Amino acid sequence: MVIKLQINDTNQNVSRLRSITSQLIACSSSFLLLFDLGMAINFSTIIIPALLDSKGEISFDESQASWFGSISFLAQPIGAIVSGPLVDYVGRKKANFLVNIPMIAAWLLMYFAWNLPSLFTANALLGISSGIMEAPINSYVGEISEPSIRGALCTLTQFFSSFGILVMYFLGTFMQWRNAALMCLIAPIASMITVAFSPETPVWLLTRNREKEALKSLCTLRGWTTPDNVKEEFTDLLDYSKKLQQCVICCNTNQDCKSCPHESMNWFIRRVLKIRYVIMCKETLRPLTLVVMYFLFFVMSGLTPIRPNLVNVCGAFGMAQDSKQVVLFVGVITFLVCFLIIGLIKILGKRKLVISSMLGSAISCLLLSTYAAKVLDESVSSYHPETFPEKTSLTPLILFYFMTIFTGLGIPWVLLGELFPFRSRATAQGLSAASFYVFSFLGSKTFINLENSVKLWGTFATYAAFGFAGTIYLYFFLPETEGKSLQEIENYYNGQFRTFADDPVINKLKRLKR
Repeated sequence: MVIKLQINDTNQNVSRLRSITSQLIACSSSFLLLFDLGMAINFSTIIIPALLDSKGEISFDESQASWFGSISFLAQPIGAIVSGPLVDYVGRKKANFLVNIPMIAAWLLMYFAWNLPSLFTANALLGISSGIMEAPINSYVGEISEPSIRGALCTLTQFFSSFGILVMYFLGTFMQWRNAALMCLIAPIASMITVAFSPETPVWLLTRNREKEALKSLCTLRGWTTPDNVKEEFTDLLDYSKKLQQCVICCNTNQDCKSCPHESMNWFIRRVLKIRYVIMCKETLRPLTLVVMYFLFFVMSGLTPIRPNLVNVCGAFGMAQDSKQVVLFVGVITFLVCFLIIGLIKILGKRKLVISSMLGSAISCLLLSTYAAKVLDESVSSYHPETFPEKTSLTPLILFYFMTIFTGLGIPWVLLGELFPFRSRATAQGLSAASFYVFSFLGSKTFINLENSVKLWGTFATYAAFGFAGTIYLYFFLPETEGKSLQEIENYYNGQFRTFADDPVINKLKRLKR
């Protein structure tokens, strides 16, 4: 069970603005990490057009460009899997500091890359570094924030990632790729500095029996207040931490934890049992399945697979705007949509927003597929600029921007910060992030195969099919979590499977079942 983290809003000693400000400052290092992540995962978008069939010292052919655009996604699951144990062992704050070190090394190697192997190694290291970031960021933001602003703070993490994407696209319009890599060093260095102003999460400190530090951290996070003003919340946290320190095997087998026999058990067997009762329990597996499926449909419903080759895809559709400008506007739109999400979550809730986003992406891909089938010549290929149509049109440009808007409205990373229980949170978040990067790799790597087999119209028809399937899946299995405490969310997954959503179709099915 995860306790409800929430301060007394009637407290006159601490203003609401002061409390929110303290949490924003604490999250600043995580925000900078996400900003760097946005730049890292989209760096291939500016380097592939520059090196594809280049006459310089380093050049990509069609196959090498495809591999370079997807290798960071292939490497990211390695970092994502490592991030869970790292966060649990050193804590959320220290992990936020340490993950910047490999990122700095990756950007330096990218800047000094002298041949293709060094370039691929740098991109793979960027992927590993990006993967390591996931658990520290999501665990930290989820654990320090109040339920009333947790959705907004998690959305801000997506906002900074989008801002990183925008900055990378902007750098690509006027800066050589090596100089862009050098500029990217600013974010991880700034993140390491701001960690000094961020307290460790109280619940992690309590699980390490560091009560004084936990109380001080909670006071800081609730507006630099006094212990009296957080007494009730701290007492609940203390009780919860004591439950977390009990043997999870005893708790799940109804044994007496005071005379626990498992401490002297064989280490390997004890570890296997812990995995069974922490990772394989329904309060972890149910949200993990949901998030992994959401990532699959989110990735394969349009924009993510084509990001590495985005410039050339725009040219292949014959859009009535310069391809690099289109890419820049994609970043601007994604950035602006993140502002919109903060308000829409409060108005619509997360469930309606997610379903609408998925359906909109599916329809946009279907319309792009229809346009490609009816207008584009069969010889057009995004990997062969000489086949691009000379006649341009506003239609694919408008449809593409609509797809960007709906993709930006998707919030899988927001859900990642609140669905998992404390014991399995870091590991489950790492596994979820790993699945996202595996799907991103498969989507990016298979884009060229899909295009060669079924042309652009068939490729986008495939993405539309994923979008429609995802809409149906999320409609029936995604609960509404906006305004719910972490305890309520965990109890939902721990109990009889149901939905928070007040949906007419689901309600009718419930009545028929009764």
